[in-house]
Amino acid sequence: MTSPALPAEHLQNEEMLVIRESARLVGKSLEPGPVIREMLHLVSEFLGLNRGRVVLRQPDGDYAIRYAYGLTATEIKRGVYHPGVGVTGRALQSGEPVIVQDIDNDPHYLARAVDRSHLPSETVSFIALPLRSDGEVLGLLGVHRIRGRARALTDDLRILEIIATLITQILKLNDRVAEQTARLEHENRELKWALERGTPQPATLGIVGESPALRHALRQIEQVSSTDVTVLLLGESGTGKELFARALHLSSPRRDQPFVKVNCGAIPENLFESELFGYEKGAFTGAVAARAGYFEQANGGTLFLDEIGDLPLAMQVKLLRVLQEKSLQRVGGRRETPIDVRIVAATNLDLQQQVSAGRFRLDLYYRLNIIPIRLPALRERPEDIRPLVRHQLNLISQSYQRNVGLTQEAMETLAGYHWPGNIRQLRNVLERLVLLAEGATIPAQEVERVIHSEATPENGRSFGSVPASPPAVAAVRPYLPAQSHDRQQIAQALAHAHGNKSRAAQMLGLTLRQLNYRLQRLEAAEAS
Repeated sequence: MTSPALPAEHLQNEEMLVIRESARLVGKSLEPGPVIREMLHLVSEFLGLNRGRVVLRQPDGDYAIRYAYGLTATEIKRGVYHPGVGVTGRALQSGEPVIVQDIDNDPHYLARAVDRSHLPSETVSFIALPLRSDGEVLGLLGVHRIRGRARALTDDLRILEIIATLITQILKLNDRVAEQTARLEHENRELKWALERGTPQPATLGIVGESPALRHALRQIEQVSSTDVTVLLLGESGTGKELFARALHLSSPRRDQPFVKVNCGAIPENLFESELFGYEKGAFTGAVAARAGYFEQANGGTLFLDEIGDLPLAMQVKLLRVLQEKSLQRVGGRRETPIDVRIVAATNLDLQQQVSAGRFRLDLYYRLNIIPIRLPALRERPEDIRPLVRHQLNLISQSYQRNVGLTQEAMETLAGYHWPGNIRQLRNVLERLVLLAEGATIPAQEVERVIHSEATPENGRSFGSVPASPPAVAAVRPYLPAQSHDRQQIAQALAHAHGNKSRAAQMLGLTLRQLNYRLQRLEAAEAS
């Protein structure tokens, strides 16, 4: 049975969403597994090209499924292929695409991974696209396709070729990273060196978590800690920029020298120069004695310029000169004072946008943006919320001499919140819970009440009551087309969940990723 035709404009929107999101994924992570699986997810959700798999060469010369979406663990394990044998083996050996119009009528289709009984009863096609790079076949991208579809096969092939190219780029990049395994030996030596000298570990500095996003930022800190290169910390407010700056300082050879923090957003514009560079006696009314500025106070150590995007343009020129010349003049002074500081800057603003708007100097931006490190928002590392809660709760309890714990339901409530204010907001909520606790254990209802009071019309949604009986969700979800839920259904679910996407997705029988992609698709359709 042929699916009803969809408008060409609608199909183009779906294609553009898949391409745009896939390209974004390539630049998001160096880990091939999550990125490739998410690409296969996109292709399945929006184009109906299901049970995607990427087959790669094994050390023994055969090929096996390495990444997949829509296949069970057993099916992935069965997916082992010999060059020249079957449809997949022929495509791998020839390096040319293979299209099977009807898997039931092609003797070369061996159904090694997915048994035919697990596929739709209608006519099923199979597409195999080799992953080629510099004349070498790295592996293969394979998908199932219902033949009687509204989309033309040529359209599907065109999109799949783009996805195959992106996957090839990811694999090649991963190979280059793997070739630098000597870095692991260096990291081991650095870790041994740090342990021998008692260098504080991230957890002792308040940097808690094991999520890939956090570990990536910490690896970058470790890589540059032994140098004097300028580091620019980027991220939303409350993501822990000062903690990362201190971690960088304490991991560096400057650890025994001063760490000086300057909040550029808290200094009045007319005091910037004297605060940063110091002043001589008599330089202005009230200057009864000479005073060293923050640069001189940090000499030999690290100067942390927080909220650097708030620095006035006039001061940006002077800061740039100091960074270039490595010397300064105090206000009212004539003598050049050499300085030796390591600069760590931080901002929650888009400095490129600030440059375009004329609010930040391009030359200073280039000077600061040598090593940009993006700190993930708390919603990007949900697996870290529980250890963060335990760590912060312990610190707060010690600080206020309280012995307060959380029920399991209360912990789940905290872990399910989106935390628009990041770690700073989490700390504030926990502090309030500890101080207002009437017993030794904080219940979920109290957590919900405090979080509800945190929500504002600007920053997001609050928790409401949990549905009494949310629908059960199957362990393996069935394929659902991207149009499975309309705007009204999604809006109703979000309203019943009081804005909590995880709960709304559960009500709809979707994963959180599926719900987010449907929202993106709807927004793209409305914008077109």
